[in-house]
Amino acid sequence: MRIFKFGGASVKDAESVRNVFNVLKKVGHQDTLLVISAMGKTTNALEEVIHNYFHQPDDLQESIQEVAKFHNQIALDLFENEQHPIFKEIRFLVAELKTFFERNKSTKHPFVYDQVIGYGELLSTKIVSAYLNHESIENEWRDVRECIKTDSNYRDANVDWEQTQQRISTKVERGKMYITQGFLGSDANSFTTSLGREGSDYTAAIFAYCLNAESVTIWKDVPGVLNADPRYFENATLLHHISYQEAIELAFYGASVIHPKTLQPLQRKEIPLYVKSFVNPLAEGTSVKKGQPLEPQVPCFIVKKNQVLISLSSLDFSFIVEENISEIFNLLSQAKMKVDVIQNSAISFSVCVDNKFNHLEETLNKLRAKFKVTCYEQVSLYTIRHYDQKTVKSLDKGRDILLKQLTAETMQMVVKAQA
Repeated sequence: MRIFKFGGASVKDAESVRNVFNVLKKVGHQDTLLVISAMGKTTNALEEVIHNYFHQPDDLQESIQEVAKFHNQIALDLFENEQHPIFKEIRFLVAELKTFFERNKSTKHPFVYDQVIGYGELLSTKIVSAYLNHESIENEWRDVRECIKTDSNYRDANVDWEQTQQRISTKVERGKMYITQGFLGSDANSFTTSLGREGSDYTAAIFAYCLNAESVTIWKDVPGVLNADPRYFENATLLHHISYQEAIELAFYGASVIHPKTLQPLQRKEIPLYVKSFVNPLAEGTSVKKGQPLEPQVPCFIVKKNQVLISLSSLDFSFIVEENISEIFNLLSQAKMKVDVIQNSAISFSVCVDNKFNHLEETLNKLRAKFKVTCYEQVSLYTIRHYDQKTVKSLDKGRDILLKQLTAETMQMVVKAQA
């Protein structure tokens, strides 16, 4: 089987959904499973719904209706006939969402988040599945929550591979086409869980691993994996070939095209990953496979904005030793802060982190009890794989550098945000 993943940009409106149909007609759709994300900015809209539930309850119903209107309009543009069963499906899912808020007793934000956020994927896959069936591409819709089982670590759930393997094996047959949701799973109590933001790529890899798939293709609005984000760098170059190892390095440092967890299950079974353009589906794109060298051999640039640099020194000028570092990492782990760079000397320790869950202030207060703390917020982390002197000079120029670190293959530097 082949696994195709279509992200939010590829199904953002009715024209985009029609383009998914065109892509499938060009590249084929037999023995294919489609993993589809929420449409356009729906995830952001549902995050607004969640915010209103906790903080502005008077606006809750209106924000839910905005989500409903958005999907109804796309369905109208696709089907025109309001008697099509898809409209009943949309009403049912919106009613189910409203019922959750009426009955929910939990005050825990991560739990509520996961029960709500997946309605974007449920709505998008229902609409795409109905449209493709309408256009004679027969497919079966699958609820991914019945396939991928996880623990109850809401918002960043861990996959139960044994259960997931068993369920996928019974719910997906060869020779058919399926459509399912990215990003989601369910725990032992059948509550919805999520695999982390941008986790739809990971969903595709999970299905590929469990089905021993022929390949995974991620369809994007770019021609493939580029050596730099064109929003921040001019003359970005398409990378035609990357090894698993190189792709994992790029993903670890924050390359946004491939989700960090996606590559590991694919590498284990040597399942090729392709990143291609849904605008030009017959173009070569980028292939990620075992052992192939980076081609072309060019520096690769990654930028992570809105990071936090925390610099610590001991209050009594004593050494920062293993015990101190262990304590620091324990606090960062508790706060779920991903560490991107560390640098230490005898009496100081600096760490650049991602404050994803907004636990910075409480973490700083705990650190101040034992260390002198300097904190820089809204910094940018630049990572350059396969750097050369020319790229180092170009990045140094005109930037206020707070930290720089070089190894044989990789340069990283933390800079203050430019005004």
